[in-house]
Amino acid sequence: MTASVTATAHQVSTKALGWLHEHHRRGALPEGTGTDVSDPPGVYKAIGELALAASLVVRESVSGATGLRQARDMMDHAWGQFGEGDLLYARLLRYPLMTDSLETYAHLARGGYRHEPMQQLLRQITGLRSVRSVEHHPNRALAVANAARVTGLEGTGRAGDWEELIRATWLGNTPEPWLIDWLTGYSMTHTVFHVTDWGRRPEDLPDDIGDYLAAWLPAWIDIWAEVGEWDLLGELMIVGSCLKEPYLDPGAWELMAGIQHEDGLVPRDASAVSDDPDDRFADQQHTAVVAAIAGTLAVSRTLDGGSGGGSGGGSPDADGSPVQP
Repeated sequence: MTASVTATAHQVSTKALGWLHEHHRRGALPEGTGTDVSDPPGVYKAIGELALAASLVVRESVSGATGLRQARDMMDHAWGQFGEGDLLYARLLRYPLMTDSLETYAHLARGGYRHEPMQQLLRQITGLRSVRSVEHHPNRALAVANAARVTGLEGTGRAGDWEELIRATWLGNTPEPWLIDWLTGYSMTHTVFHVTDWGRRPEDLPDDIGDYLAAWLPAWIDIWAEVGEWDLLGELMIVGSCLKEPYLDPGAWELMAGIQHEDGLVPRDASAVSDDPDDRFADQQHTAVVAAIAGTLAVSRTLDGGSGGGSGGGSPDADGSPVQP
């Protein structure tokens, strides 16, 4: 069963990564984009998500030579889009209370890119009371804390107290699981992503929360699979790979492989997919990112024997296939 999950997850992630690599330049910054943009998350979104997925492919190193090359190409593209860090630095200097520069930079820093003026500025502003006191939704506070941790700012005002941050979230209170809704589901998944740094630190998830997820994640996966919310289904499958004892449902992986298009696109839900290439990328890019991450982490955890660690569970064969455990 483990070998089946490994093979299917590898297939899904390889095809999703290939689709992202083929189309990634459709998410380039608009001409003339500078530091004073009206909607930075929207402008940066496609590039930041590509950098996130690529950084995790590089970190886990289970995708084969082709996958690693594609991931590096996308990270180089993202780094170039941000002026090799200059744009993010200028934006942080202009808007030190906004977190998009830090969070985007963290994806690139995870992949080994560094901008020394950015590092220095981050160290300077994180000690400011104003910066420490910015009000975030609880799962967003965890996102900022993890970005600070990834960029080497552990213990600063941005990082915060992890136990306190976790317990402020919906998931941190282990609430009635049958009351979860679509938006809460996304918030719950991101709580897990940030606490564990996308599966690198499964041991950081408190035991009671891990037990809660082990009990209810299978039901949530079944529910969102039944209603055809493929994007949220993929995020729930990532959560499964972030647990100390990973939950990797072969049926869910077969379903994901079945709904994936031959070219690697993964639809976000059961609705029809546009034939227009630009619309296809704008509408489905996030789900392809999710699928690439989910597959990469599932392969890594199965090769690692489910023991966690997040540093790559095995080496790929010469043809790019994962080594079977």
